[in-house]
Amino acid sequence: MATMRDVFIGSALLKDISVSGCRIEHTIMINVERGKRYTLHIKPESSANIGEFKVEAEVCWVKARDCACEAGFIIVESPKGKAFQRYVDYLAYRSCHYPLSRT
Repeated sequence: MATMRDVFIGSALLKDISVSGCRIEHTIMINVERGKRYTLHIKPESSANIGEFKVEAEVCWVKARDCACEAGFIIVESPKGKAFQRYVDYLAYRSCHYPLSRT
């Protein structure tokens, strides 16, 4: 999950994250400006055994759909310490060893 305390109340779904960028989805319109920096507070799922961390990210794009809004970010500043890299490594491991089934 991801929160942007200065932009919206509640949490957005963290759809993707890597060392260079991330993508979130929310059920409401995300009121952000392209090219502007924001702080994203990331709460990894409990199975990752990694605490919350935050990243500074710049908005690349925003797409509004029927019942959702997605936004893509370039990560400008990642957190100090190893939590962020461990989470990215965890997601890479999970996607290789437990790929989503396609129907």
